[in-house]
Amino acid sequence: MSKIFMAFSFAVLLFLPAGVAYAGAGSSTAEVREVVTLLEGLRKVTSENYSVRIARQDEAIAGEDALIARSGLLPRINASGSRTALSDQPIMRTYGGDTPPAEVPTADRNYFSYNINIQQLLFDFNGTLSKYRASKSLLEAQKLDTQRVRNSIALEFAIAYFDVLEAKKLVGAAEKEVERLESHLKDAEGMYSVGVITKNDLLQARVRLSDAKQRRLTAMNSQDVLTSRLSNLLLIPLDRKLYIVEYAEEVVNPAVFNYEQIWKKAMEKRPEIRIADRTIEAVDFEAVAKKSEFLPKVYAKVGNEYMENSYAVHPDNWSFMVGVDINLFEGGSSRADLRKTAYRKQKLVEQRSKLVDEVKLEVKRYFLDLQNAYERIQVTYDVLDQAQENLRINRGRYEAGVGTATDVLDAVTLLTIAETNHIRSLYDYMKSEAAVAYASGEDLVQVYSR
Repeated sequence: MSKIFMAFSFAVLLFLPAGVAYAGAGSSTAEVREVVTLLEGLRKVTSENYSVRIARQDEAIAGEDALIARSGLLPRINASGSRTALSDQPIMRTYGGDTPPAEVPTADRNYFSYNINIQQLLFDFNGTLSKYRASKSLLEAQKLDTQRVRNSIALEFAIAYFDVLEAKKLVGAAEKEVERLESHLKDAEGMYSVGVITKNDLLQARVRLSDAKQRRLTAMNSQDVLTSRLSNLLLIPLDRKLYIVEYAEEVVNPAVFNYEQIWKKAMEKRPEIRIADRTIEAVDFEAVAKKSEFLPKVYAKVGNEYMENSYAVHPDNWSFMVGVDINLFEGGSSRADLRKTAYRKQKLVEQRSKLVDEVKLEVKRYFLDLQNAYERIQVTYDVLDQAQENLRINRGRYEAGVGTATDVLDAVTLLTIAETNHIRSLYDYMKSEAAVAYASGEDLVQVYSR
């Protein structure tokens, strides 16, 4: 029976989807876990997130708008057919000199007819072509907006991912603090039992331990909240456990980064700025299309008409026509529309200038955050070693009876603060690094694929 169970378990594990893991056989229930790495998570959120899906639909709509605009450059083919039944047959009465009037049928009482024609725009001073070019520019702008949404979601995921890892390390630091305080409390209880210390020292150790346990619970709750946020971004059910794979990175000196180079790259690659450029380009094309409404449009039309008539010599007939269509007056709406387009362009130019300033400020802020995080890392390395040595010395003095319990408790607190600051500086650096890449217009999926 055990062999059958083992074979069945192996078959189940064999067909598990990638990224899904289950708890071991010793568990009372099989717990589903999602394995999350930074790169795979970025790929998933940039392809499956709701905001990305919505942006893709907007892109598809813009693509159809471009096809609609292009249709004005192609021939228009119209056809119609009908069956007619008259109550009286069409008859013509003829008169001629002394001849009495005669009635002559001119058409059948019941007849079939159809009409087909092809009309092609020949020239309209680039009006229709400009509308198509404007729609193409707007399509490019929408594609860039999809790229912007993808990168924005990628940055949000990267920060959430590093937040979870940071929270996990902070929980570890809180657990170490509890362990140190429990060890101190055990020593204090032993020393109190032999009358070496007073009860006040024992109570002080218990109060500090209780406070550390509460802060550990707060850190664990924060980790759960941040993990739920990460699950939400990945569209993973909140009741499913996540196994977050640590992102290992060698911290480099941010001095190698050049602010001016990052800013120059941002001007070239940031989707927001490129969207503004494409939109202004589209408005220029729209202005050309509006001006063409004052000018004539030349078109050609070819058609064939047929009407069933046993009395007609030529029941069907071909026609060819070249025509000119011009708008002479429509109450000034075209001029007003043209001025409106000019105001729109002026507004977009001002918005682009404002956007450039905001992007420049964003790049500067993230760059300074990166430098600050790196400098904090260097400081916390030295402080961490000093805090560990401080605890060792004070604990030895306390055990030797020449130190106080307050010195030991303060040393534990200082070590926890040093560890916490070091953890936060490390992950602040990683988050700032992702933010700098985003601010410079880099594709974060490609950045973390290298």
